[in-house]
Amino acid sequence: MDELDRLFGLLVTALARETRVAVPFPAAEVYERLVPYRSNRSHLNVATHQDYEMAVLRLLAGERGYVQLEPENVREAMQREIATINPDPAYFRSFPDAQVMVNGRAAERVLLADRAYAPTNAEEEEEELSDATGENPVPLPFIPPDAFRVPREHDSASATQCEYCGGVLPSNRDVRFCPHCGQPRAGDLKCQGCGGELDVGWAYCLACGRATGFE
Repeated sequence: MDELDRLFGLLVTALARETRVAVPFPAAEVYERLVPYRSNRSHLNVATHQDYEMAVLRLLAGERGYVQLEPENVREAMQREIATINPDPAYFRSFPDAQVMVNGRAAERVLLADRAYAPTNAEEEEEELSDATGENPVPLPFIPPDAFRVPREHDSASATQCEYCGGVLPSNRDVRFCPHCGQPRAGDLKCQGCGGELDVGWAYCLACGRATGFE
């Protein structure tokens, strides 16, 4: 896990507190309000402000498929900047109004992992969250179980909706990729080595260890 993974995890947790993981938001919210440098430096384990900005640039450029940035020309501009010999870490600040959409499946993995490591004993949890005097325990933020799900009007319609953005998919065609966000349908990504199922953002196959080429 590196600073990009940690940044995405903090972003998902912050959005989950507001129950809006599936709602697009301006890119500026990432570094101004949701995961600002000053209050998250130690959690991100970055040495400098430039390291933090580079992680934000990588995230918004779509590295590892964690988020989708719109419009497309802005996303491509960030990807070109990263590919330069000396990229400008603060390049993303030129596009504060670009819209960010979180990858729902990646967000789900973050939230499920958070719950798996959450304290199970209420007394131990209270002691861990207490201040140095043993008083004034800090309440753990409540994360609704369905925070990462895309809101849907009818559950019966889920078969014709994209697992990532919730966009309606054509019901009379063989849909392999979402026409709205470009993400593949579940189960469509296969390892070229063993044929095992892959997920977006995986660098290596879980079954045979072959590189996927997604990064």
